[in-house]
Amino acid sequence: MSSLPNDSNEQSAVKAAAKKIIEDFGLPRIIILSTFILLFILAGVYGMNLPAFFGNVLRRWGMFGILVLAMVPSIQSGIGPNFGVTVGIVGGLLGAVLSIEMNHLGFFDFITNPALLRVVQALTAIVIGGSVATGMGVLYGMLLNRVKGSEMAVSVYVGFSAIAIFNILWARIPVTSGIMILPATGQGLRQMINLQDDFGGAFDNLFLVQIGSFTMHTGLLLVFFLFCFFVWLFTRSRLGMMMSAAGANPSYATAAGINVEKMRILGTTISTVLGAIGIIVYAQSFGFLQMYNAPLMMGFTSVAAVLIGGATVKRARVFDVLLGAFLFNGILTIALPLANEIIPDIPGVPEMLRLIITNGIILYALTKVKVGGR
Repeated sequence: MSSLPNDSNEQSAVKAAAKKIIEDFGLPRIIILSTFILLFILAGVYGMNLPAFFGNVLRRWGMFGILVLAMVPSIQSGIGPNFGVTVGIVGGLLGAVLSIEMNHLGFFDFITNPALLRVVQALTAIVIGGSVATGMGVLYGMLLNRVKGSEMAVSVYVGFSAIAIFNILWARIPVTSGIMILPATGQGLRQMINLQDDFGGAFDNLFLVQIGSFTMHTGLLLVFFLFCFFVWLFTRSRLGMMMSAAGANPSYATAAGINVEKMRILGTTISTVLGAIGIIVYAQSFGFLQMYNAPLMMGFTSVAAVLIGGATVKRARVFDVLLGAFLFNGILTIALPLANEIIPDIPGVPEMLRLIITNGIILYALTKVKVGGR
């Protein structure tokens, strides 16, 4: 009989530990992670190629990760999830177009190694796109400073407007490279630009690991992790901590001598530049540049991914990016083909599932915003 109190204490301790784990890791994360594992098991039950699927999950994790990473500085600086990251994306697309044009005009003819040529082209696109995005990000940040409290709504319209403005540029831009010119009119850009002869696979094909049907694009993952490390370092620097303080408590930050508006512009600009870099990394992995309205909803997807990792509209960490990008792309990579296996007779099911998952996550996160909060 004397052992009953001890058993009761042990059960209470286990319950307390389990409760703490759930609170620290987050119930939504646990549910989503369990869903991912369940989908993986179901894919095995239906006889699908699990090693190939996992390799594809890792590839999509790397190709999409920097676009998700772009959410961290915007959230930390106080403007919330950057639905207008497409401002940076169009800047990155412009950098990519100019890099392709430079290649076909012979600017890189001195490079004889094909793999090195692709990397140089991708880096050139990143430098040009990042420079364009820097200027656009400063203007974008100044605009958001004038609409405090409505940043998320305004950023959506800013992103849509940027796409519309650049659609005019894509239709009129004077390029000479035949792979980019629209055949029907002889001017403007194609909807899809093939990167096979340019920087397609520039990072994907570096340090490629192939084991049976499993493929790991090590170079792509290293690029993603490198940018994650840079952002992590920045958030722990003096300037990064000032930016986070301005976002967390503007009144306290102002009293401490921090220029809150400048910190908001800084966070917006870094987010915009990461958007430009992210679309170039995405495109080289995808193998095509998608122009015109193709990037229209990428901001929503990026926001959903960082929220699925545990970020909120007021706080985000690099860990949230790593976990969120993996789970979000993992679920989509496995769920969509699995849906075709389970429900083969209904067309469009994968696209419907993608929209439900993306918008459902965003809706869930917005319901957690307190009244009067950003």
